[in-house]
Amino acid sequence: MNDMAAHAVQFEGKLAAHNDLALVHASKNGDVPAFEQLVKRYDRRLLRIAQSVTHNREDSQDAVQEAFLKAFQNLNQFREDSQFSTWLIRITVNQSLMKLRKQHPIRRVSLDEDFQAEEDALPLEIVDWAPNPEQLYWASELRHILTQTLEEVRPPLRAVFVLRDMEGLSIDQTAVVLGLSHAAVKARLWRARLLLRESLNKYFTKQTRSARESSILYPGVTEAAAQPHRPAGS
Repeated sequence: MNDMAAHAVQFEGKLAAHNDLALVHASKNGDVPAFEQLVKRYDRRLLRIAQSVTHNREDSQDAVQEAFLKAFQNLNQFREDSQFSTWLIRITVNQSLMKLRKQHPIRRVSLDEDFQAEEDALPLEIVDWAPNPEQLYWASELRHILTQTLEEVRPPLRAVFVLRDMEGLSIDQTAVVLGLSHAAVKARLWRARLLLRESLNKYFTKQTRSARESSILYPGVTEAAAQPHRPAGS
């Protein structure tokens, strides 16, 4: 992204935040339609985040509804020292984690799990491979693979990956949403990426092996599939 494009993105972000603030002020004064505009602006994004955390459609819908209700009831607690969207996402993530606790009552789900010396660990650079998790997410035909793989990642790591790599929040915004330090966010993001890449490597290795076995067992089918389609009579 060049400097001009980067400045354009920053300007759009500031403009959106300014518009949000105007709607928040109106909502605080009892303007319900103003809050409904905020709901329309963020409901799809929040549902996507909740779905990525809970992996349950009904729970994610409930989490988003409860998040909007809590936000409306506690608008006076929004101090405006961060973007309204960041505050709203934080509420949504918390509600989503509450749903996860109900799904797994035996093992308490929390963002405050004790990761051994996570802030002191300086993660090594991971060599990129293609396709990487971020690219896979945007490839619609492979999106379900990443979604399934995310279920294997613990909620504290999953939440960081979803917010930073899938939703595009900055490290600072992710830290605010999850109540973590910058170092903790970076450490958890590194671990999440590593786990996902290991899992996806296993998946693609398995798929490659299956394809090779199929080519051995059914060489005619494999060869036919590899041939370009020719119109009849050509």
